[in-house]
Amino acid sequence: MPIFDNPGFAQEPSSKVAFAGNRLDRRSEHRDDDCLAEALASDAMRGFAIAGGRAFLRANGSGFEALHHAEQLAAFDPDLDNAILLGFAETDAPRLAVPVRLDPEDLPQTVKAIDHRSIYIQGLISGSLLGELAQAASLLAWSRTHRYCGRCGGETQPRAGGYRRECPSCGHMLFPRTDPVVIMLTIDTQNDRCLLGRSPHFPPGMYSCLAGFLEPGETVEEAVRRETREESGIHVARVRYHATQPWPMPHTLMIGCYGEAASTQIVVDRRELEDCRWFNRREAAALLTRQIEGGDMTSPPPGAIAHHLIRDWLSHGA
Repeated sequence: MPIFDNPGFAQEPSSKVAFAGNRLDRRSEHRDDDCLAEALASDAMRGFAIAGGRAFLRANGSGFEALHHAEQLAAFDPDLDNAILLGFAETDAPRLAVPVRLDPEDLPQTVKAIDHRSIYIQGLISGSLLGELAQAASLLAWSRTHRYCGRCGGETQPRAGGYRRECPSCGHMLFPRTDPVVIMLTIDTQNDRCLLGRSPHFPPGMYSCLAGFLEPGETVEEAVRRETREESGIHVARVRYHATQPWPMPHTLMIGCYGEAASTQIVVDRRELEDCRWFNRREAAALLTRQIEGGDMTSPPPGAIAHHLIRDWLSHGA
């Protein structure tokens, strides 16, 4: 069945990307202001330790542990006043995001400070725990940049376990933000090929789907058409949503779509892209293979939503 007419897939596409699958019970709508203190007092509490966009991972045999108990967190000089209650595990154990102040250079050899992108690419943690890390990293990044009120300039205070911040001077309330980004695979259905480009900051040889921030007063479909036209000169007709991916760099939601090409002549915006070109099915499949086996041209890694947009197009037809 053509991908633009396919009503769905056997497995929810969003469940296959990295940073998805968070199963914590957040209880974000029903929290008292003392919930963080109660969580910190629980023997079952476990927390992520994060500093400067890097999580502290503890070596455990051949792998790593991302969660730390209270005594382990204390060794990292935690800023508990700005810790955030993420929610509760299935055992009702509190899960926290804890900003820490210990210089990564002073960590013991058994603990490594690793950026979130490398954690997922290297598979250091996976599954629902990677989804929890995305929540922790995004919330701490938001909290760190909203310490002062945008209305009166007063210092804000955490409320509801850090899930919102409030200015005691004027009462202004601040809530966690998520920045929406559209990422799209444009398909030339007449010639059975897809549009991929490479940005200057990509690793050498990597081609990916085009992407850009959703702007105010714009629908997802409009953003897909605008970004594709601006970066490649290609006009898009039909747009179909496919999947989303939490992206904690710092607090983005990637909205994956397919676009139907209404033109084929590429005009590259060199301010945005180094290159942009059409890939037929054989070429696109080779990019995915080389990502795993190595090669001169490659795709984003398997956990990335761009990888799945390409793979699902190859699997389900044009």
